[in-house]
Amino acid sequence: MSHPLDQSSFTSLYRQRSASIIHYGDLLSARSGHLDALHVTHPHTGKLLARYRWRDPSSPTFYRVGIFADIHGDEESGVVAAIQLLRELQINPDISEFYELFVYPICNPWGFDAGRREGKSGKDLNRCFWRDREESEVRLLEQELRATQFDGIISLHTDDTSEGIYGYVNGNTLTRHLLEPALRVTSSIIPRDDRSEIDTHPANDSMIFGGYQGILGAPEEQHPQPFSIVFETPHHAPLGKQVEAHLSAIREILSLFRVISSEGRDI
Repeated sequence: MSHPLDQSSFTSLYRQRSASIIHYGDLLSARSGHLDALHVTHPHTGKLLARYRWRDPSSPTFYRVGIFADIHGDEESGVVAAIQLLRELQINPDISEFYELFVYPICNPWGFDAGRREGKSGKDLNRCFWRDREESEVRLLEQELRATQFDGIISLHTDDTSEGIYGYVNGNTLTRHLLEPALRVTSSIIPRDDRSEIDTHPANDSMIFGGYQGILGAPEEQHPQPFSIVFETPHHAPLGKQVEAHLSAIREILSLFRVISSEGRDI
């Protein structure tokens, strides 16, 4: 005879989700000479921010890129894609030539464990950056963004109102020239959302310029600003297709940025 779970059992069951993701990432790190598990702990709350750093010592490092997933806790495909990327890098390290990659697979651990979009406070964490001092998860991420001074930021998201893939363009003016090819390549996996208005914003060729205030991004004082892309998949698409689309977009963005920037450096 089955019995309903009490609240403590329910919470414990869901906490296994983030723990299992981190455990798998840590196993990948332990088996690799190029992948480090460098998790960050909040000094006052003890909350953990999972962070993995990949660097292939066979090539010099010129660019730092941060890849962020699960700032909305109910967007599972980005989490899976971020972890899959760590595995893929070990199989095909050429993806990371000239890069130091920082991967944050679970930016909202409470939301991921509970299957909820918002953080524990009930706020949308992706409206709190550089404006709300109360969210400890956001503070940890801001600390990372300020200290690391990324050359590029890729945020993986899923939209339950979208009809296809699309993205937000922010930061460096180069951003749109990275996102457009990524959308084009990825459209073979999931079609683009071609509407003129997406997520309440005017859109052009599946791209939104600007968007909401308070989203994850570089501090205003950083100069030059990094490229900053929010890549969105439709929630209704099969999970495997969403993960494949995220990975395809990441590969294309990294490849293009390396080529464009290397030409500028005459590498």
